[in-house]
Order: sequence, then C-alpha cells, then structure tokens
Amino acid sequence: MSFSLKALEYEQVDRLVGLLNKQLPLHGCGNFPTLEVTLEAMVRAVKSSLKEQSVELRDVRLNGSAASYVVADSNIDTYNDVDLIFGVNLDEADSFKRVKEAVGESLLKLLPEQVSKIRLRSKMMVDAYVNKMVKVAQGNDCWSLMSLHNEGGCNVELKFVDKMRRQFEFSVDSFQIYLDPLLYYQSHSNVAMSKTFFPTVYGVSLYGDFEEAAGHLKEHWIDTIQPEEIRGGGLLKYSRLLASGYKPLYPAKLARMERYMCSRFFIDFPDIDKQGEVIEKYLAGHCSASRGTVECARTCYTYLMVLHRVIEQSTVCLMSHERRQTLRFITQAACACLKQANANSSSGNSDNSSSPPTSPSFSPSKKNLKLNLNLRNNSNTSRNQRNRRHTNKDYKSRVSPTARPFIPGQQLYQCQS
Repeated sequence: MSFSLKALEYEQVDRLVGLLNKQLPLHGCGNFPTLEVTLEAMVRAVKSSLKEQSVELRDVRLNGSAASYVVADSNIDTYNDVDLIFGVNLDEADSFKRVKEAVGESLLKLLPEQVSKIRLRSKMMVDAYVNKMVKVAQGNDCWSLMSLHNEGGCNVELKFVDKMRRQFEFSVDSFQIYLDPLLYYQSHSNVAMSKTFFPTVYGVSLYGDFEEAAGHLKEHWIDTIQPEEIRGGGLLKYSRLLASGYKPLYPAKLARMERYMCSRFFIDFPDIDKQGEVIEKYLAGHCSASRGTVECARTCYTYLMVLHRVIEQSTVCLMSHERRQTLRFITQAACACLKQANANSSSGNSDNSSSPPTSPSFSPSKKNLKLNLNLRNNSNTSRNQRNRRHTNKDYKSRVSPTARPFIPGQQLYQCQS
C-alpha cells in the first residue's frame, strides 16, 4: 500500500508547536523528583543521547492520538497520551541495550540543575521513570517501547522502531507527523511563525490516503483494513470509538469485522486472567484526567457495556462457558463502575458540589482500578459454588418419580404476594 505525504496547514503546524511546547510532568518513584519538561526538550535530549550511543537515527515522528489531535479540527480537543516514534537501526546485537542506555541518559539531562547527579546512573533513571518496557524482535517486527510515567495518565511513550508490521489500528489513529523539519526551523530561524511564513511539516496516514483518513476523523467514521492483523484485534479501541459516538463507515462489513476482532482478541488473550488484565490496563490508560468523578465512572460503564454487546453478538471462537465467563467479568466490572458513579453522585450532592469534571475519561482511578472487587476471583468462586450445589444436591430430590408430567401452557411457578 502506498502512503501519500501531506503538508500540514498553518493551523495544524501551530497546534503542533503548542503541543511540543507544553509542559508535561514525568513522575518518578520514591524520592526522584518530578520532571517538568516540554516534549521538544524530551525529543532533543533523546536524539542527542542516541547519537552519543552511536545509534543511527532516521527520523522522529509524532504518532497516535496526539497526531490525530494535531490533524483534526476543533472536534478533537484532547489526547490520551503522547507517542513518539524514533526510526532507528537495531541490526546490531547490543542495539536494544544502547537504546535503553540512551533513554536513561536523556532523563539524566532533564533533571533539575539543583539535583546532584554524582551518584545517579542511567539504569537508575530508567527504573525510576519508566513504567513499561516492551521489546519485540521477531519476523517483520523489530522495535522497543519505553513508557514514561505521568500520574495524570498522559504518558510519554518512546517507541524505537527498526521495522514494524502494523503501526495503527483504525483510520482515525493512523496519522504520523514528521517532527524533524519543525525542530530544525526552531533551532535555526529567528523569524516568528505566521500564516504567510512557517516551516513545511509533512504528515502521513498509514491507512493509505491522508485526506480520506482526515475525513473519517472529522466525521467520526470507523474503518480499518485487515483487523485480524492487529494485536487484540483492535477490539478494545473499536468499543471505545463506538462509546464515543463514532459509527462504522461500512455497516454491511460490520458483522464480519467484529468477528475478526473478537477472534483475534481471544487468540491473543485466551484466559480470563489475561482478558481482565488487558481490559483494566486499557481503561486505566485511556482516561485519567477526571479520575474519581461521576462522569468518569459513567463513561467507563458505557464503554464496558458496548464491549459486552460486541463480544456477546460477534464471538464465534469460544466455548459457551468461556464466553459466559468473559461476559460475566465485564458485567461485574460495569456494575462496579455504575455503583461508583452513584456513590460519587450522592457524595457530590451532599457536599453541594456543582463543578463539572475537568474532562471526560474512560477509567476509574488507579486506587479503584480493581473496581473494589477481585472480579476474576469472584467469578471463579461463584462458578465453583454453583458446581458444588449441583453436585451435592440429590438427583432424586430434583426428579421425583411421583412428579406430575408437564402440561403445555401450565404455570409451573407462582409468585407469592
């Protein structure tokens, strides 16, 4: 598939500059200080450290929801996290080690001046500020991911890619924006940007046609290609788009697409523990600005019920009891969210608090990430209890030899008043 480059308009470039200049706190563990840095400073620090580690760098791109935020009109005014893709060469045996070292060195450079760095090492910085690390080196995939922790949920994900088979899920999140021209302009030009003078910054849609994907983003359409190639099938993102008001571009393809998504999801996450873990992590990572608010819990409930509906209607690859187990987990999680929303609403009314939440979200707080329930254990416990009841109950007591035959139309049970 060919990908066409598209030069961004002035309004989009201006929005990109605002994003790069925005202060974003990175929270460390223990006594490590919070780093108040801009994305531009982060990118420059990582580029410098990669050069010091002799890691060949091709380009730097903005990816994911932050790139969609730049491309979109005013109908998208927020983003969940910031994805930065560094195109690097990872052919050598110690390439991944040197990339990790470069990230640690860049974090050292971003420490406040008053912090003593004498005893600090890059490994210590990685352990303190990185909350997730992924390394993939097989077949057509050779890349690593390091996610820098932000307590508000807007993590900075540094992705170092040599080659990656699939870099997007849906057309609305398929955008990548090349940052190198803008960084060069800001380093070498003293002329302020204006509508008649600004750097040429290119964007690309991995979906294919840039204008078509931008139209999907503007009109809130859902479309993708080969969903079975996406890890997890794109099921969780698809359900979130539906819950956010997006609609399938081709309703006739909807049933087949949902079946592919569900099949791939259950192939990648075959048991209830893995399914519960990935759902909880997805909720926690896609909305933290209004943690603990009524809107947060209600939006989480809406999302889970959409996910429940998709799995219930489109899953064809599971045994019936496995399907029921997954649906039971989602139902219990959704009920816990609804209970939390009602509790928060009652608490807000009692405190006469009428201020709206700061922004919509898709997850309860980390404190309530387990939804105040060990849902998977509850699911297993309830199933075991039912099995014991059916096993211990005398069959003859359930089927009496003197029982009257069933007559069609006869009322078997009578509600007591």
